[in-house]
Amino acid sequence: MTEGFLTFLLVLSVLAASATVARRLELTPAIVFLIVGVVLAFVPGFPPIEMKPEGVLLLVLPPLIYSAGVSMSWREFKWNLQPITMLAIGCVIFTTCAVAVAVHYTLGLSWSVGFLLGAIVSPPDVVAPLAIARRLGLPHRILVVLEGEGLANDATALILYRFAVMAVTTGTFSFSAATGTFAAIVMCEILFGIFVGWLSLRLRQWAHDPRVEITLSLLTPYLAFWVPEHAGGSGVLATVAAGLYVSWNGPLRIPAATRLQGIFFWDFSTWLIEGVLFLIVGFQTRALVETSKSLQVGTVLSAIAITTVIVILARFLWVFPGAYLPRLLSKRLRAREEAPPWRGIAVIGFTGIRGVVSLAVALALPLTLADGRPFPDRDLILLVSFGVIFITVVGIGSTLPFVVRALGVAQYGHYEAKHEREKEIAARRELVAASRKELNRLIKECELPEGLARFLEARHETRVRALPEPPAKDGEFTPATRGAIMVRQIISIERKLLHKLLRDGKITDETRRRIERDLDLEEAVVDNREKNSPV
Repeated sequence: MTEGFLTFLLVLSVLAASATVARRLELTPAIVFLIVGVVLAFVPGFPPIEMKPEGVLLLVLPPLIYSAGVSMSWREFKWNLQPITMLAIGCVIFTTCAVAVAVHYTLGLSWSVGFLLGAIVSPPDVVAPLAIARRLGLPHRILVVLEGEGLANDATALILYRFAVMAVTTGTFSFSAATGTFAAIVMCEILFGIFVGWLSLRLRQWAHDPRVEITLSLLTPYLAFWVPEHAGGSGVLATVAAGLYVSWNGPLRIPAATRLQGIFFWDFSTWLIEGVLFLIVGFQTRALVETSKSLQVGTVLSAIAITTVIVILARFLWVFPGAYLPRLLSKRLRAREEAPPWRGIAVIGFTGIRGVVSLAVALALPLTLADGRPFPDRDLILLVSFGVIFITVVGIGSTLPFVVRALGVAQYGHYEAKHEREKEIAARRELVAASRKELNRLIKECELPEGLARFLEARHETRVRALPEPPAKDGEFTPATRGAIMVRQIISIERKLLHKLLRDGKITDETRRRIERDLDLEEAVVDNREKNSPV
């Protein structure tokens, strides 16, 4: 028990150090985590850390998917449902088939094993590509499509994975039966996820305690995931549906105190889980190298190279027809929206980074068949899966910024961010104007005392002064946070005075905490306004 806890502390220390290095070098954290994990795996004396597939699929994956679903806008998800579906279902199936054909004819693997390998490596990761894409300032719609794909593609891949494992173990496969089962799983999981989301919000309304509500929010993804997974589904779609339901219906039902605490809790939890996962993927290198001793190095390298090339090419071969063919065939789609620029489609095609789910399901393969024979090509599947993950995370992850800059896509994101900021400023001003009318009505109709009326009017004037400044004439925004540095200096002076009062015994610790919380909230408002104001 003590040894396991010390190992956990060691992993956290490595995670913190790696994240600091990534920030200082301005690198994508996932790349640094993976490389550090691989290096440490071969350090003499470093404790071996094994990845438990059931831990990833049943304990780690649900909160990550749910958190992404809650942060996703249902309106934008629905508006981009067509490209998301084309990628999350169509591209995953196409990639699975392409890998199966390639490894069958080049490596001589059986069709069932080929489809199994394809199902494992077909879904891109939801974490690493989005982290890179957000840092590059890509257009909002590309981010929405990538996030929506990442939410749903694991479900498609896991269902295909189950069918492929069944085909390998039993030697039989029915396409018609698999298609009907796939459709039934999708519909049932979506309905169940909506029910779980509704139930979660209802229970949280009854709780009226931020700590209980956050606990219920943590239980929500596990309920949404475990029940369908136990019933033979994937659990992913149900968790996504629950997250999207809470995202759309939660804002008016979740209290402010719960929301503020919940944002910090989920942000920290997802960052910690994602970082530990990529580190642990790297830690598996030593064990995978041990398993490769029974295989020829040339066979392993050829299989990794072929599979990696196929998953990258298959995505490019799918995204361009998937983006333009539906518009050629649908007049309604052409009338609703313009065709996306080819540069944006190219960026989406270049974001096929594989992640921890692929390695987890590979490790979850059974050791033997029903008759006791070894599972065919299990070690090769494990090594190929890890090789594809490593090459795509490090290779694509490190070159994606250069591709984005070469295509000039980030410029569109910059212009879009400025336009979005304009709309935000307009919305803030509209809210303040509407609240002023309502305030005047309340003062007049309710005959409020003069002191209370002045208090409400002062609050309104404070909000007016805090409004961001409009754009300058040259199209650039006048900085809305000119006084941010001075405000921080004043808050810093107040903090020092506050602690002096505490040391002198003039206030208690409880008083200090209440005043300090007000100062923290004020500084957070200043930081948020400065961070979201383009210059």
